[in-house]
Amino acid sequence: MPQHVLFVALTGHGHVTPTLPLVGELVRRGHRVDYATAAEHSSAVAAAGARWVALPSMAPFTPPAQVGPEVMAAWFRHFFAAMRAAYPVLLDHCATQRPDAICYDATNWPARLVAHRLGIPAVRCVPHLASNETFSLDARLTAGLDPAHPGMAAFAADCAHFSAEHGVHLDPAGTVDVPAALNLVFVPREFQPAADSFDDRFRFIGPLLDSRRQRESWSPRDPDAPTLFVSLGSVMTDAAFYRTCLAAFGDGPWQVAMTVADQDTAALGTVPSNVDIRPRFPQLAVLRHAAAFISHAGMNSIMEALCHGVPLITFPQTPEQVANADRVRELGLGERLDATALTPEAVRDAVTRVSSSPAIRTNLDRMRRSIQDSGGVARGADEIERHLGITPTAAGGGGSTGPGPASGPTSPRWPSPR
Repeated sequence: MPQHVLFVALTGHGHVTPTLPLVGELVRRGHRVDYATAAEHSSAVAAAGARWVALPSMAPFTPPAQVGPEVMAAWFRHFFAAMRAAYPVLLDHCATQRPDAICYDATNWPARLVAHRLGIPAVRCVPHLASNETFSLDARLTAGLDPAHPGMAAFAADCAHFSAEHGVHLDPAGTVDVPAALNLVFVPREFQPAADSFDDRFRFIGPLLDSRRQRESWSPRDPDAPTLFVSLGSVMTDAAFYRTCLAAFGDGPWQVAMTVADQDTAALGTVPSNVDIRPRFPQLAVLRHAAAFISHAGMNSIMEALCHGVPLITFPQTPEQVANADRVRELGLGERLDATALTPEAVRDAVTRVSSSPAIRTNLDRMRRSIQDSGGVARGADEIERHLGITPTAAGGGGSTGPGPASGPTSPRWPSPR
């Protein structure tokens, strides 16, 4: 029986993008899918087959290169303001065009409140590490921020005012991590810390890669040279870090594809001939060729690298990225760079070690098998349909079911140490 499913993810490519393959699969199975998000994502959700529902856009927030407690406190209030503006819009939409289910990003607490208020079944999408009493990502995010901190006290006051205005209960804890009856976690169980401590409400379905993005093309200039991909994501840029990478790999054996987002390239100085700098690369296409990936350790980037069997050198900038980078290191999938001792030699040596390590290669192969066994898009759609009390309409197959390619680079060319 076709259902009407509303997805909710206000902003952030790392939150919207992972859901789009699931949207496409549900549409393929005959369901109606609406997607409530800001205008910047309207084209992407429409391309996935969903009807766009407009939510107010969030004001820009530009963090510094390294994020500490003060920045996190400011971010909590900034994000809360955006969610506060979205709540009445979402409530009105769901009251007038009642969906059969709401699938919402874990950070988008208004969707949880609306679903509870209207009695609509809810599914929580978790595009990062899951939290419970044993492992808490939230504790990492709020480290150094006790309730008496001025920023957190103001945040609590924001929540209290919202609760009084709308007749609901909301405190700071309720804005970060409240499990639903069904939580779809977009990482494989093997990657999740303390995975055995999570109950059956949590389904680790692994990463969901968009088939349209997988069809994007990119080829290295020199097919015989090893490719190094460098990206700090689309939000935070660091000219000093990029200059360090240029010094580390310029005119060396690596050909480098470096994403710099909106960074002024003039601030980077002379660009060596073996380095290709762009605001954006088709990341999946580059990873198909890459022998190593220097990353900010955003979860999307980590999962896309692991799907392609690419070893990671991480340079995290936020508490969440630090947790991700620590997990990469714990599982032997790469190394983490030390921001206090960042030199061209340190970066170059880390890439050499990671890209040539047989142990890391073995661990990457094991993790890729775990991703393939997690079920991906097909399992996610099956879980949603079961949650709605209907028999999965395409259980176990059909459509864009896999998390990614079955293998990474078939014959990586490892450079000799310099």
